[in-house]
Amino acid sequence: MATEPLDPVTFEVLKNSFITAVDQMGEQVLRTCYSFVIYNHDFSSGLHDAKGECAAQGNQDIAVHVGTLHFTCQDVMRHFEGDMHEGDVYAINDPYAGGTHFSDVRLVRPIFSGGKVIAYAQSNGHWSDVGGSVPGSFDVSAREMFREGLRITPVRLFSKNELHRDVAGLIAHNTRDPASIIGDMQAQAQATRVCEREILRLVDKYGRDTIETGLSAVQDYVERAVRQRIAAMPDGEWETVDYIDRDPAGGEGMIPIRIKMTIRGDKVIYDFTGSHPVIGSIYNSAFGTTFSGVAAGMKTFFPDLPLNSGFYRAFEIIAPEGSIVDARWPVAVTGFLMPFEKIMNSIYEMWSRLMPERALACAFNLEYLLTGGWDRRASDKSMFMFYDWLPGGWGGRNGKDGNNCTTASFGTGMMAQPVEGQERASPIICTEMEIVTDSPGPGKWRGGSGLRKTSRMLASEGVVISYICDRERAVVWGIEGGLPSMPHGLTLIHKDGGKEERLGAIFSDVPIVEGDVFSRPTAGGGGFGDPLERDPKRVLEDVVDDYVSVERAAKDYGVVIREIDAELCEYEIDAAATKALREEIRQSRVAWAREDPEAVAARYRAGEIDVFDVIRQHAVILEWQSGELLPESTRQFREMFERRSVGEWAPA
Repeated sequence: MATEPLDPVTFEVLKNSFITAVDQMGEQVLRTCYSFVIYNHDFSSGLHDAKGECAAQGNQDIAVHVGTLHFTCQDVMRHFEGDMHEGDVYAINDPYAGGTHFSDVRLVRPIFSGGKVIAYAQSNGHWSDVGGSVPGSFDVSAREMFREGLRITPVRLFSKNELHRDVAGLIAHNTRDPASIIGDMQAQAQATRVCEREILRLVDKYGRDTIETGLSAVQDYVERAVRQRIAAMPDGEWETVDYIDRDPAGGEGMIPIRIKMTIRGDKVIYDFTGSHPVIGSIYNSAFGTTFSGVAAGMKTFFPDLPLNSGFYRAFEIIAPEGSIVDARWPVAVTGFLMPFEKIMNSIYEMWSRLMPERALACAFNLEYLLTGGWDRRASDKSMFMFYDWLPGGWGGRNGKDGNNCTTASFGTGMMAQPVEGQERASPIICTEMEIVTDSPGPGKWRGGSGLRKTSRMLASEGVVISYICDRERAVVWGIEGGLPSMPHGLTLIHKDGGKEERLGAIFSDVPIVEGDVFSRPTAGGGGFGDPLERDPKRVLEDVVDDYVSVERAAKDYGVVIREIDAELCEYEIDAAATKALREEIRQSRVAWAREDPEAVAARYRAGEIDVFDVIRQHAVILEWQSGELLPESTRQFREMFERRSVGEWAPA
């Protein structure tokens, strides 16, 4: 018998009720989790229909998990087909089955009504450690998964609401923080129970058939809406390329991720043919996270629609097997977030051409700092895990500057972790956290600002530090003539002698001792539009706000500002000098961008120019500690710079 369609009022109530049920899962996790990482919103939840398709995600779920939860739900369904019971909860963290990386552990609960499964609730949380060769489970030198941590293929964790303590213990005791892991398991399991309660409450009110119809109808609604909007776009093809900084196991040169977007009628095809093969590092993406990057990037341009599997039906992905965007077992993939964010920003760029009113330039790259060892502040000398990420700048937009110090596009629901909580849990004290002047990419509409955080080790021993980041070479770029931001990278200041050592944006397992200081900035966003077209009054405001220095106001914007009293923030624009300088830059900047890279590198080593000059005027990429030219990376960066910046400038 065909099910009657829902009336509009019931449909709208159920659509929002499903999202609310997922949001309540998130609240349960937030209030009961043990991990400081999960507490700061590195988690997501999902409600699925009886086929495992995603029917609802929450309002605060982070971007990286969208598009992956239905894959892991369906993998659990395949493993336990015909053997599911009310009160069962299953665990999975398998990136090769559509997940993200081993740190993201998902718990899936079937929801029964009348003896039949009508839905599934899923809670995904980032555990701060899942074993592996380094604290935090991010070993950038890993080429295969065996050094990354514990791979959990679908396993029954709760049977009829009873915890399998042997299974839970086996998982937890293969990590560096078993007590927190057990606590997070319980929090996530109870979150799925909250969702189950809400769905069964709706069943009692509306009937099982109506709820099942609603779970399907909300997906159909989103699919129709997306397809209608795509159909209103012109058919055509758009292409772009972005880069991972390098293959640590390979030679010099950045790693391309190529995307061709094709619109045909009411469907979009994303073709990654030509992307680089997998690399000798954790910076590879399995298909699930590539799918997620596409979904999250495209969803940015449809902000008013709910997110569920109906959205995913409107696009198709072609990803060559064995490439950096379709890594297969046992290739290491824990650092998938690096290709993920390149995919998102590439999709921002292509959709910006189709929807210029929503256009935005490249955002900064998420970075993870992981420090672990033994805390000597108390007599019991417990093990600690310091797992940190920072906000940074988003790209300039069409008609508006980029957001300052905002969580990465990777996961906008995540919070910047409060240093007070970190200092209580770990023997690390924050000595500096401030906006980085000149970090915004210059443009008619500048990028947002990044920030710098500096920390010092306290009483500890056996401590190692790892840093997972990118865009030290594939520097955050501008569009429509906008300029890049600045390189990422961590600097270690040794206790003995105060020697500064730039460790860069990718390293693992580096020993540090009490008294050592480590500092890292996040980049700003890329600029949008020609910076010579920015209103000088806006540049003056940026100088007053300390977003831009007086020196770079002249170099990047051609705006000459005189300092009257810096302490009172009194400055003034020299209009005549500004007009002359802008004309001089307009006549010279194309030649600057094509200057001999070796000559640029020599001037940098001699201290004649700084890193901003090297990147923004000359589009040259160096090994920033030594000043050595990276010729292949420079060639690749200049190709991007010519297309996105030089090619958009009006003729001199």
